[in-house]
Amino acid sequence: MPPRPRPSLAAALATALVAALLVLLPGSTTARAAPVLLSQGKPATASSIEGAGTPASAAVDGDNGTRWSSQFADPQWIQVDLGAAAQLSQVVLHWETAHARAYRIELSTDGSNWTTAHSTAAGTGGVQTLDITGTARHVRVYGTQRATAWGYSLWEFQVYGTTDTGPTLPGGGDLGPNVIVFDPSTPGIQARLDQVFQQQESAQFGSGRYQFLFKPGTYNGLNAQIGFYTAVSGLGLSPDDTTINGDVTVDAGWFNGNATQNFWRSAENLALNPVNGTDRWAVSQAAPFRRMHVRGGLNLAPNGYGWASGGYIADSKIDGQVGNYSQQQWYTRDSSIGGWSNGVWNQVFSGTQGAPAQGFPNPPYTTLDTTPVSREKPFLYLDGDDYKVFVPAKRVNARGTSWGNGTAPQGSSVPLSQFYVVKPGASAATINQALAQGLHLLFTPGVYHVDRTIQVNRPGTVVLGLGLATIVPDNGVTAMKVGDVDGVRLAGFLIDAGPVNSPSLLEVGPAGTTTDHAADPTTVQDVFIRVGGAGPGRATLGMVVNNHDTIVDHTWIWRADHGDGVGWETNRSDYGFRVNGDDVLATGLFVEHFNKYDVQWNGERGRTIFFQNEKAYDAPNQAAIQNGSVKGYAAYQVADSVNVHEGWGLGSYCYYNVDPTIRQEHGFQAPVKPGVRFHDLLVVSLGGNGQYEHVINGTGAPTSGTSTVPSTIVSFP
Repeated sequence: MPPRPRPSLAAALATALVAALLVLLPGSTTARAAPVLLSQGKPATASSIEGAGTPASAAVDGDNGTRWSSQFADPQWIQVDLGAAAQLSQVVLHWETAHARAYRIELSTDGSNWTTAHSTAAGTGGVQTLDITGTARHVRVYGTQRATAWGYSLWEFQVYGTTDTGPTLPGGGDLGPNVIVFDPSTPGIQARLDQVFQQQESAQFGSGRYQFLFKPGTYNGLNAQIGFYTAVSGLGLSPDDTTINGDVTVDAGWFNGNATQNFWRSAENLALNPVNGTDRWAVSQAAPFRRMHVRGGLNLAPNGYGWASGGYIADSKIDGQVGNYSQQQWYTRDSSIGGWSNGVWNQVFSGTQGAPAQGFPNPPYTTLDTTPVSREKPFLYLDGDDYKVFVPAKRVNARGTSWGNGTAPQGSSVPLSQFYVVKPGASAATINQALAQGLHLLFTPGVYHVDRTIQVNRPGTVVLGLGLATIVPDNGVTAMKVGDVDGVRLAGFLIDAGPVNSPSLLEVGPAGTTTDHAADPTTVQDVFIRVGGAGPGRATLGMVVNNHDTIVDHTWIWRADHGDGVGWETNRSDYGFRVNGDDVLATGLFVEHFNKYDVQWNGERGRTIFFQNEKAYDAPNQAAIQNGSVKGYAAYQVADSVNVHEGWGLGSYCYYNVDPTIRQEHGFQAPVKPGVRFHDLLVVSLGGNGQYEHVINGTGAPTSGTSTVPSTIVSFP
């Protein structure tokens, strides 16, 4: 093999001088983010060395004329032990010619368990200055793809930060004033329920947030009416541990019998004996009904039937019939029902015992015998007098509930002492410190403004919200990012865009990751995204999923069509949901009103079971939505590069009320390949306000006239 070219010592010194200037120049990013060089002279180890003259220690000796170099193979790593935990802010890599094309910066507190702080598949070599966030004692560069035929070689590997990590944050503690806990002997339960409902019934964009928790036992004669930003849950390990002889009710009296705006509320982990034999849960988006046992029927329509726009049931048992009535669409997963009445446009079932037979489009039932992969949402419960969070296990080809039949639930319990209980006023820096300490997060009800990204970088971290806890990013930051790690659980909170445009609001995994997470995927459940409505909000992209194998189980990603701060450019947000990872599964995907594509799917082997969409109402004219030569942006686009993708029960609606003459080429766009398959698609023009010319690509009949009749496709291609 011919000898490799080497930079001259002069070149190396010039590189060092440039790096020094980067550190010293006033106002530079490095000066702000890298106050102290922590790595120099510290113990370093590596996966391999090229020879005795290129040890790992040479990369942390402060000498730009010495270097570490690995053997000529992938993968390789070098790591440094800082000697104590430090709050990190920056890593600077001085690469030799033999540099990394793809690599990760990984952090660890113990030298064994690693989280990803930075990942790239487009490394350029030279001097790379990387801003990172996290607390760690051990830092490593993990190379997965070489840029040359040689190994990996670093003149210097520099880690900056501070050893002043602040006082250790405590876990556990009280749940704050807006978590209201009852036991069967609590006086005045109905009065307290009524007081909160009176405040929250019509507070669609208010700041109030409430969580009701019922300790195990039996409660008599209650009617818990559930308004905006209100969640009600039982504290047993099984729904049958907490019985209400009464109702948990959502109706639409506040909106004259129209339930299409009954958003942002939930019921979970309770058994109900409805007073009149049937409970009422008349909701639309972002109102999950999880882990419930209704010992009777369930009515999904408001009093007088009215209108309703779709919802979600999971892991629940309804002994009687579910009355669908006016619900335009609905998704029911891994449940047991006594029957189902009628359907409007799009009713989807997976893993549901008692579900109606496949019948789309007439009746409009899409029925899958099982759910391919599922894992129920984590939930708070009482073990004696101690609060714990139960983290359910993954299920494959699930059917029916995860509880009942006398069997113990599968999963693990985490004591509250291992959670940082986040309360209003907590800063993003404090939240990140808690995560870096190894604590999980339990957000109590409230609105949280964050001036920097919440970084979830530890495998298995649970981030659980109570009472629709709401995170608002300030200064255009991304509200939350998840690292390239296994088993993160995000559940039960709302991210609300701030007035300064964020590039994205939630990122699950770094761009370019290649890690397989199939054994222990990240789950995103009842995590809702909002742009506008409560005030001015802007974000280029709502949620992006980069990590492979992620499960997104019930989300509503919504660019507001009403409320404050609403207008075609006022709450601009071009893209709702983007999937770059492979083997991602979405169960219960609601995405609406984005300026361009609502869903973009770039990863391989993606699957969606149930999709509900409305195109943006407020497009001012045809030109505003024109996509090159195509009329409008599809609601759901699968990239031309994708070879395998599948979807069941997907619907898109248009209501271009500003300019009813707008034509939308199609609701769905996908490459025509044997591995790309769709089942039970529909598009609808609401009252003739705009029209679809096709359902998917150039296939499917156009909608027409003012009658709200779907155009359907049973199978594509």
